Amino acid sequence: MNAQPPVTPEALERQIWQLMKTGRLEQAAAACDQLNQAFPEYGSGWNTSSRLAIALNEPVIALQAVQRALLLSPGKPEWLLQKMASLAVYGDLEAANVIADELAGHEFASGYHASTCAVTLNQLGRYADAERHFARAVELNPNNPNYRFSLASAQRYQGKMEAAARSIDKAVELNPLDCEAQLMRSSFRQCTDDDNHVASILAVMDKLDDDHPGRVQLHYALFKEFDDLGRYDDAFAQLQKGASLRRSALAYEPGAELDSMRLLEAQFDASMFANSAQGHITAEPIFIIGMPRAGTALAENILANHPVVRTTGESRHFGVELFNQCERVLGAAPANTDDLLMAAKQIDFAALGEAYCKQARPVGGEFAHFVDRQPVNFKYAGLIHLALPKAKIIVVEREPVENCFVALRTLFPGAYPYTYDLQELGEYFLAYRRLLAHWRALLPDRIHTVHYEDLVQDSKAAIERVLGACDLSYDSACLNFYTRSDTSETADPVQLRQGLRERTLGQWQHYRAHLGPLIEILEKGGVPVPD
Repeated sequence: MNAQPPVTPEALERQIWQLMKTGRLEQAAAACDQLNQAFPEYGSGWNTSSRLAIALNEPVIALQAVQRALLLSPGKPEWLLQKMASLAVYGDLEAANVIADELAGHEFASGYHASTCAVTLNQLGRYADAERHFARAVELNPNNPNYRFSLASAQRYQGKMEAAARSIDKAVELNPLDCEAQLMRSSFRQCTDDDNHVASILAVMDKLDDDHPGRVQLHYALFKEFDDLGRYDDAFAQLQKGASLRRSALAYEPGAELDSMRLLEAQFDASMFANSAQGHITAEPIFIIGMPRAGTALAENILANHPVVRTTGESRHFGVELFNQCERVLGAAPANTDDLLMAAKQIDFAALGEAYCKQARPVGGEFAHFVDRQPVNFKYAGLIHLALPKAKIIVVEREPVENCFVALRTLFPGAYPYTYDLQELGEYFLAYRRLLAHWRALLPDRIHTVHYEDLVQDSKAAIERVLGACDLSYDSACLNFYTRSDTSETADPVQLRQGLRERTLGQWQHYRAHLGPLIEILEKGGVPVPD
């Protein structure tokens, strides 16, 4: 009788990866335990355990496992990379940056590792380093369309628009069915009758099933191209189809969100603001709030180009820390928004402000202020003041119909579900306007308004007013914000890189005949609509 060949750690590891590829993560975890117990000196097994733990959203276990791997092979770049990624997921960005420094200048031998490194460096805000590693992934795997797409995204973020356009053209060439790449490609150039992608996008659409999720991106790409060509009726037809498909895929109850805004107004009345000294005293944060596509990213990048200011982008830290403080009051996680807002009246606002600053403060460098540009924080403007009475709050406003239309024409990644339906968009805008008026009445000197139109048409004077509201001296760098080596994530990075342009104003007028339901809601709500 022939003896069975001994099981090797390599064979067990291959089985684990097969389980992971097929989504059987629990079986993979059990197999990892078996591998590590049987072969504790096999470093690759511990590294694989770390990668599996990240997939299972267990960063502590991921860190412990990769540390075991590094004890066996100290300094191994691929395992240092895994530790850096685990630290980033865990939230220890300072320690992750230390490892990023250790890996500076290293060139990985596989596209996977180079791309993974780039993704983590993006999380750390090291955008130039991320671009270099995405370029390395493309160098190693030139026919991988995903690496080409990632490189294009990194180049666009760095403001290298011509290089980004070449990268995305190649990504589409390698995989025409990548609908997200098709949409990005349309964003880079002003289309003309002789230079557009309408025919090729329609050809791809013909190949997709009616329920294919990529049709949404293709409809938005066609909207952009038809809009460039001045074919406004055709453009709106595509926008309407794309927005309708997007809305149908979202589980969103608009009534619940509007009710939460009314509850905020009722709960936080004048009596809550009799003693603002209860908060955490620091002037570090500058909050930028408003409706999506009002120009909050523009204001953020103007401020972030000031020499004493850094930006955290669209931070979620205030909402997260508010939730945590409410959980302490209740002794359990709030069951719903009503429970959250009822508990919010009882929280320790100084603790909220301190915890927020600790989490939101950018890693690295010494700066007097940081910008938190999370538009939805308009809901919490009053609570922000209670938690951080010295913080600056800047609201960016835009002509209402134009603001709503620009939001409608934007395909947001996982945010703002009310922007895909004209009626829901109009009702949300009125609720936003009412809640903001409530905060302004309670805090007349604490909320400063900047108008998008002023930033575009009277830039220097408007920027001076914004800087003055933040107690910052004027710096000419703020006027040249679009030359920054990096910008924060925004729905339209191409437009942001083009600077302040008056042609961005009034474009909704081309679609006035199609915006009747929105205009009617706004006018009934007392919002004036230009002729």
